[in-house]
Formats: sequence, C-alpha cells, structure tokens
Amino acid sequence: MLRYLLSAVLSLTLLSDQALAAEKYVVASDCTWPPMELLNDEKQPVGFDIDFIRAVAKAAGFEVDVRNIAWDGIFGGVATGQYDIVASATTITEERKKQFDFSDPYYEVAQAVVLPAGKSISGLQDLKGLKVGGQIGTTGIFVMRKSGVDVDLKEYDDVGLSIQDMMNGRLDAVICDDPVALYYVNKKKDTAGKITIALVTQEKEYYGFTVKKGRKDLVEKLNMGIKKVRASGEEAQLLEKWMGKK
Repeated sequence: MLRYLLSAVLSLTLLSDQALAAEKYVVASDCTWPPMELLNDEKQPVGFDIDFIRAVAKAAGFEVDVRNIAWDGIFGGVATGQYDIVASATTITEERKKQFDFSDPYYEVAQAVVLPAGKSISGLQDLKGLKVGGQIGTTGIFVMRKSGVDVDLKEYDDVGLSIQDMMNGRLDAVICDDPVALYYVNKKKDTAGKITIALVTQEKEYYGFTVKKGRKDLVEKLNMGIKKVRASGEEAQLLEKWMGKK
C-alpha cells in the first residue's frame, strides 16, 4: 500500500512540475528600439519593455524567455506559435486587433520628428519634398503616409540607421516614437546634443503586449501582472530608470 501511495505522490509531483514548466512563455522583442528594447554589450535584450514584461511575469506567476527577433518576422512568429508574446513597443491599432489579441495598454506614446540640431518645423507639412526616414512597419511610417504630405519616405530595418543617415546628411528628418527620440536626443553618446525633437504629434497611441488571437488566458495573466506592477510602484521605478524624471 505504501508503494502505491509513493507512486501516486511521485505522479502528482511530475504532473505539478509539468504544469509549472508550461507556465514559461517565449517573448519576442526586436531589440533595435531603445530605450524600450536594445541589446547590451553582452548582446542580451535589455530596456524598459524587457524589464517590464519580466516584472509582469513575476507578479502574475509565470516565467519568460526573452529573445531578440527581427521586426519583419515577429508577428508571423506569434501567429504560428513560435513565440507566445511580443513585448516590443507594439502600438495597439484596430488593424492589428483584427489579427491578434492585446493586453491592456501599458505605455502612452506619440510620434516625434527628429531633425539635426538648430533646425525646426511647425508641422508635418513642413517636411514636404524632404527625405524622411523611419523604421519599417512602425507607426511613424504609417503616420507619414496617412498625413498625405509628399515626402521621400525611406524605410530602415533599424531606427538607429535612419538617425545615423540623417546625421550624415542622407536624410532630412526621422520620425519615430517619442521615447525613442528622447533616447537619441538626450542619452545616446554619439547623438546627444547633435539632434533635436522638432515636433511631437498630438495624437496619442498605446503600447500593448501582443499574443496570438484567442489566447484570452494569456491576456488575463498579462493584465493581472500589469495591474500588480503598477500598484507596487515598480512601474514608476522602471520609467525613471529608462526615461528619467519627467
């Protein structure tokens, strides 16, 4: 009888371990969007989104394996089940909501136009006829196209490359999310003081964690974690760490 009881306990333990193992999710992040996500000197993902999704996971009782995944394949990977979550400064849009489910919003963002230091514009219309760069598939590109302003729009795999091209005179302006613009204008050593945020759009957007359509269970866990991280004050600490005091 004792042998059967021990066997039952071992079986339950194995099942419990398997259940815990199933609580580890693969997170995809395109680490070319500082300070939200970037690679450190050891080529490991770091940034606000990385710290935040890890905090959310801990608060909600699951684990994450964060991987650096190129933007052009990140959504296809979630759709096919290669990755469970996208934590990559992803704007919640009506078009994306048709294909994916999102967590509650966790960061408010606007689009910023970056120019060489000393230059200015009063609106997007002032970019008419100029060469404007941005990262492929991002909201900045969508905003420029939607504006109807006739610009020579250049799309890059990495927003940093567009900033560099502007500094080298190959672009007139770059459009990107405002936290990214702030990073290059204020914090990145080789660009700080050499470029400026000339315009921030009035329309607000919101980042959300992206999951495969129908993963309501995962959305609920993410939302619970977001609420707990906010309530604990950890979110405010991470914002100050990566963006500085407002």
